[in-house]
Amino acid sequence: MHYLLNRFEMRRHWLIFILPFLFFQAEAKVVPARIFQSGMVLQRNNSIPVWGTASVGEKFEISFNKRIYPVEADTKGNWRIDLPKMKAGGPYTMTIAGEQFEDILIGDVWLCSGQSNMDVDIERVSPQYPDLVRNYSNNLVRLLRVDQVATVSGPQTDFKTAGWKHLNPKDAWKFSAIGYFLGKNLQESTKVPQGIICNSWGGTPIEAWIPSDSLQKDFPQYLKRRNLYTPEYVATQTKANQLMNDGWWQLLNGTDLGLKEGWTGLDYDDSAWTSYNQFSKDWAQVDGRGVVGSVWMRQHVKIDASHAGKPALLVLGTLYDADITYVNGQQVGITYYQYPPRRYNIPAGMLHEGDNVISVRFVNKNGTPAFTQGKKYQIEFADGEVLRLSEQWKSHVGTQMPSCPQEDVSIQYLPTVMHDCMLNPVVPYSIAGVVWNQGESNAGHADEYLTMLRKLKGDWRLRFDKSDLPFVIVQLANYMAPSAQPQETGWAVVREAQRLSTVEDSRSELAVAIDVGEANDIHPLRKKEVADRVALAFQKLYYGKKVALSPRPLTARVNEDQIIVTFDQKLRSGDMMEFELKGSDGRYHNATAHADENEVTIDCADNTAPTMVRYAWKNNPEKAGIYNVEGLPGTPFEISIDR
Repeated sequence: MHYLLNRFEMRRHWLIFILPFLFFQAEAKVVPARIFQSGMVLQRNNSIPVWGTASVGEKFEISFNKRIYPVEADTKGNWRIDLPKMKAGGPYTMTIAGEQFEDILIGDVWLCSGQSNMDVDIERVSPQYPDLVRNYSNNLVRLLRVDQVATVSGPQTDFKTAGWKHLNPKDAWKFSAIGYFLGKNLQESTKVPQGIICNSWGGTPIEAWIPSDSLQKDFPQYLKRRNLYTPEYVATQTKANQLMNDGWWQLLNGTDLGLKEGWTGLDYDDSAWTSYNQFSKDWAQVDGRGVVGSVWMRQHVKIDASHAGKPALLVLGTLYDADITYVNGQQVGITYYQYPPRRYNIPAGMLHEGDNVISVRFVNKNGTPAFTQGKKYQIEFADGEVLRLSEQWKSHVGTQMPSCPQEDVSIQYLPTVMHDCMLNPVVPYSIAGVVWNQGESNAGHADEYLTMLRKLKGDWRLRFDKSDLPFVIVQLANYMAPSAQPQETGWAVVREAQRLSTVEDSRSELAVAIDVGEANDIHPLRKKEVADRVALAFQKLYYGKKVALSPRPLTARVNEDQIIVTFDQKLRSGDMMEFELKGSDGRYHNATAHADENEVTIDCADNTAPTMVRYAWKNNPEKAGIYNVEGLPGTPFEISIDR
């Protein structure tokens, strides 16, 4: 009996030990990578990798398009299967270990990556193209936004995503404008389903998108800087910055006279305030230094009886840096950084007949508060009437503060981080091509950009296992104040690197944007034009169509007292500006030029033995006039003169 009891006890303890393990085994779940979701687009005419995680050695099935595929997880719990090539079509259903994913299309998938100009969304550009955005839907275009995640803990294997969306006014509102218009263009022209993956983060330099082993060879100093940011340091510094920011805002709000005395209201007496032109620096400075802290600006506006009580839109261009804006004492908007256009809704009933007041509280952690010149400052009514605001505002400092660091450590700007955190989880999803829209953040060390771009393209082609993967490079747009004199600028050097990277690579093309920028906005709104040029480049690179792209120079030669630049296609005829010749003094000088057929003739009678010619070599070459007969702008360039 004692023996039997012992055996029973032993068996009971064994069962207690093993049952949780069996239960775990029974509950173990096959987890596909999160990029695989209902509504997705899979790449046609290419093998289709599908991957994820499961229990070690677990066997299961994937069914798709009337076929069943057995799968087994490896010794690390990872699994992958490459589905065979398929033609465009759908919608289909995919089942992975019993989990269903519906409404799947097979078509062409494009990866749109870079920094903020790729990130600019449809909401921001919608006033530029109201009819193309608010009233357009296309169920055959699907959009996926990769979550912006940054960590220094090494390559990430997956991401958390809101999922694939249809192209429609609701779901596309916060999606990349370039991606939106690219998908629209290609679907309408090819009739093939289009998938657009937006994988970008504002301000990120190119080295952030390149893997560590590639940087190690030519740029080891970048990895040294990256390696200083250990997870422990980032966590500690982030916490410290957050504490500093919390304290800064508490002190700001606790000492701001505007909040204490109610400077937002219509009944506040601002007669003692000083009046300034909004574009003057005087209102934003104390003792010659920009105000760190808060500065209040107030303007009284008269509203007629026909618009009193009606809803309206307050347009305040762009402001530096953060603003909290009020109408008649009621907050109508808040923006925490400089770039987004201020377009604040004024609800019905807020505007009165007669006197009204707009109060803007500028908040700056460093620098000088400012209104952006060249933007619209007005109240827009639903009936189309516009009330333009005066440039005269009354101003008063709310409180002055010490400068304050950013809330986080901004590790997204570090070398390798974007590759590890935002590209790696997408690999090896099958794609048709890449749009690269980046370069602004590298203008300060532009001499490295061509090498970096070569690395990025080579590495990404290797990662996606496609040596001929097409790249379309969006060249930097025109920006900043124009100059009549030659400039030595990093922006021009980056543009040249972008051009050269496509000259040397038959699987790359350039989308020239030198005519769609804005002097006062690093994020120009004409994204449809950029997307259409990208689409045209893919028509050549991927779809094999014979299309004319932006003109580019082939050679430059001496002809007596003239320099002849030959282009790859016919140009619009006429006198041309923004040409410069490098003389024997080693400096560039402005030159007069004329375009005819596929040549530009440059007068060099007053220039002794020119050695180089360049075109549109400025931050903002506003008189760049080279266009082909189809209306596409010529690329900026610098080339040697043959003798």
